[in-house]
Amino acid sequence: MASTAPVVRHARREDVPAILGLIRELADYEHALDSVEATEETLAATIAFAPSDPSVVSPSPETGLPITEPVSPSKPARCLVLTDPESGVVVGMALYFYNYSTWRARPGIFLEDLYVKQSERKKGYGKRLLVELAKEVEAMKGGRLEWNVLKWNEPSIKFYESEAIGAQMMSEWVGMRVDGEGLPKLAKLLD
Repeated sequence: MASTAPVVRHARREDVPAILGLIRELADYEHALDSVEATEETLAATIAFAPSDPSVVSPSPETGLPITEPVSPSKPARCLVLTDPESGVVVGMALYFYNYSTWRARPGIFLEDLYVKQSERKKGYGKRLLVELAKEVEAMKGGRLEWNVLKWNEPSIKFYESEAIGAQMMSEWVGMRVDGEGLPKLAKLLD
């Protein structure tokens, strides 16, 4: 008999096609599909994966966190995937990396993307992914879990600010970014 609960686990290499599919669906939802540069190859090269054999995945005795490939400057991201309880198909993801709070002198997690297939929403899957990330922050004695949301994405903002999730909008902070042609320009600014 199939389980009735979704499975949340750290992504394995064989999940890359599903992860790319979810990234593309998210980009389409955000009206930015043309901006996706990720490929299966680039995702495979930049995400720290769990072992493909689930029998060797055990928590670290020191931290209680699952053991995955180590993160590094060239492999800075990790990804949780959520699978449908009946089919075992990946239907959601939380792609994240570690950050640091200087004022708290503690690590944290920055959630780059949270996405659940539109057909699978309203089942608690997004909440489940956030709960697993919060558990990871607590296990590493971290200070915070943070992410960005587009200002026009009212359904997501309402979900994040709901009593169950309890996120607070950071209205005093403005996101800043240097990318595209601006990045090499800045890198050469003092040359």
